[in-house]
Amino acid sequence: MEKLFTTKGATPSKELPIRTAEDGIPATDFLIVGAGPAGASLACFLASHGLHGIIIANTSGCADTPRAHITNPAGLECLRDIGLDEECIHQSTKGDCMRHTRWSYSMTGHEYARIHAWGNDPKRHGDYDAASPFSHVDLPQTQLEPILVRYATLNGWVCRWNTRFLKVKTLPDETLESRLHDDIVGSEYTIRSKYLFGCDGGRSQVAREIELPMIKQPGQGLAINVLARVDLTDHIKTRPGNLHWVLQPDIDLPDFGWAGIVRMIKPWTEWMFIFLPAPGSDFKLDPAPTADDYHKRLQQIVGDPSIPIEILDVSSWSINETVAEYYSSGHIICLGDSCHRHPPFNGLGSNTCVQDAFNLAWKVAYVEKGLASPSLLSTYSTERQPVGHSVVTRANNGLRTHIPVWSALGMLASTPSERTSLFNELSAATPAGAQRRQALRAAVENTASEFHGIGIEMNQRYSDSTAIDTTDEKDSRPLLPDDPVLHYQISTYPGARLPHAWLNTRSPGKQFSTIDLAGHGAFCLLTGVGGQGWKEAARVVGERIGVGIRAYAIGWCQDFEDVYFDWERRREVGEDGCVLVRPDRFVAWRAAGMVGDCVGKLERVMENIGIGRVG
Repeated sequence: MEKLFTTKGATPSKELPIRTAEDGIPATDFLIVGAGPAGASLACFLASHGLHGIIIANTSGCADTPRAHITNPAGLECLRDIGLDEECIHQSTKGDCMRHTRWSYSMTGHEYARIHAWGNDPKRHGDYDAASPFSHVDLPQTQLEPILVRYATLNGWVCRWNTRFLKVKTLPDETLESRLHDDIVGSEYTIRSKYLFGCDGGRSQVAREIELPMIKQPGQGLAINVLARVDLTDHIKTRPGNLHWVLQPDIDLPDFGWAGIVRMIKPWTEWMFIFLPAPGSDFKLDPAPTADDYHKRLQQIVGDPSIPIEILDVSSWSINETVAEYYSSGHIICLGDSCHRHPPFNGLGSNTCVQDAFNLAWKVAYVEKGLASPSLLSTYSTERQPVGHSVVTRANNGLRTHIPVWSALGMLASTPSERTSLFNELSAATPAGAQRRQALRAAVENTASEFHGIGIEMNQRYSDSTAIDTTDEKDSRPLLPDDPVLHYQISTYPGARLPHAWLNTRSPGKQFSTIDLAGHGAFCLLTGVGGQGWKEAARVVGERIGVGIRAYAIGWCQDFEDVYFDWERRREVGEDGCVLVRPDRFVAWRAAGMVGDCVGKLERVMENIGIGRVG
């Protein structure tokens, strides 16, 4: 597919993206604070548009613990745009190791239940195949971040570690002047920029500086991550899964480790033990558990004292439910965890960060190159804030959906004897026992909203944005499925994600997706038999407004063959209609069929969404 496009990825630059003003203060166009999934991916996407700048991070390098780990199809589609999908997949653990989520007494002991996860349920294969060319992979943050930072720094960006962002002020000419602290030499300095991107996580200093208003729900306590090396190969190879809930009703449970989630890092020898406090508890790290406390609890979770355990790292995090009311103030723009903070349930965190960056990068590039109205930048917050809100809500609901499982296992009672009595009821041949077993089954099945939530991953719709045009729509936006978390609504309605469909050439070669035709920094127009007028309009209008509009016909004896007829089923327009797709692969506009003046129509659409040479 590379031959379809004139470039793939960014253009390396040997020049430093910095200049010195007359008063001696260094300046750059783009300053990114934070080198995590949000900041590093933003630098990558901006680099793919030929834009370069500086990333600063208060850490000494990339993530040292594997915090985020699920990379979903929506995230991989963004990374595919700059050719990083293959490297991410190569570095990841594939889906066969993510086959199940389990509930058990210990990692080596009694298993209570399991559920298929991350697209591995045979009943859901069709749903996942229809949604994207990608499957879920397990790519820990310790491996994702170096891939992103390497791409960015090889393509014109400079990354300065051990550097803290302190404050920012806006000068009369709207230049941003940031104060930074170099922790290595122990000194402060000033740098100016045209843009400042706050990608500095849940304690974002950039968000505080611009007083970004936050919508906060009560938190759900403090969690602890214990990274450990434990060889469980003999016990897990016959029941593979990357998430294992361990619930032990019969023992005195420490405040810090009421429940445990054991997360695969390296199959099957390295694990993250995530300890959750009891629901409603006010656990604080005062005093903090000792190394012996952690080791004892890990031994209980593993269940076999003969298996060696080596603790590698211990860290804590808050279970937040927070989202910013809006994401930007002028050219100071926040993304990632700086504006949406939530627990890792559903695996949405780093994926949302990457998609925030993908949405923002093309808009910044078009505005900076004079190819769009500056008002295009405001659509970033308009489009992404509702997504962030839904992700925060869903992730916290993902945690709450486990409460019925805990209840059915007797875990919500106060004492070991009470919990054991309720747990033993599961074995009883009584009406109460049958009722409890049915409750456990229903509760486990209900967690599918976390482990098979392709809907929450893909059902992103931009409905109130000026960067889409619905003026030619005769019907209202299609309703989401009855369960929009579990199921994805495939549509070409403006504001929806471009549907995936496998295509091929007339002389069959390697199949590729419709999403491969779109993106890569350009608009894309897809039409079919009888749509030559739209292809010509894309050429004429693109030349007039200075914006590339790639145009392809899909169908019988067209540019590409719809060999499975999937595009025909999903396009929702006639063969001679068209679908206009933005650089981020979201539908900007569509026409049901051919019109009399294709050039005039397309030109007005591009004007309506603010795209075209400015001035």
